[in-house]
Amino acid sequence: MKKFVSILCLFLFSMTFSLSISGQRPRKFDPQQFEKRLHQYIATEAGLTPGEAAAFFPLFDEMQRKQRLLFDKMRIYMHTNTDDNRASLKAIQAMDNNDLEIKKLQKEYHQKFCKVLPAGKVLQILKADDKFHRKAFKRMVRERH
Repeated sequence: MKKFVSILCLFLFSMTFSLSISGQRPRKFDPQQFEKRLHQYIATEAGLTPGEAAAFFPLFDEMQRKQRLLFDKMRIYMHTNTDDNRASLKAIQAMDNNDLEIKKLQKEYHQKFCKVLPAGKVLQILKADDKFHRKAFKRMVRERH
């Protein structure tokens, strides 16, 4: 999970900066387009029917919105002064608590997903989501160079 959070944060962080090496500007990040591509990828990879997709994606998007808030909190602690041990300890504890909140949220929504879809499809969706984000990150890195 920490790997996923780190990759997602790095991906979103790097999308905000220009490509100084090549002098090019990155394509402007379009969250709606990203979400649309993610939905299409998951639906295809997991073989969702239109009815299954209609039942699943509202829950998935709700979970994503809540996770995004937690990821935003996590970013704050990356700017902690590491020379200040008290602040560093506080940041570590807050990040650990945030990780636990993310896992609780995922568990809650995975249970909700299993109420509207078979568990096998849910697992396919989770794998597809991870695969999509790994591919997006690789594509972003490739475009930087």
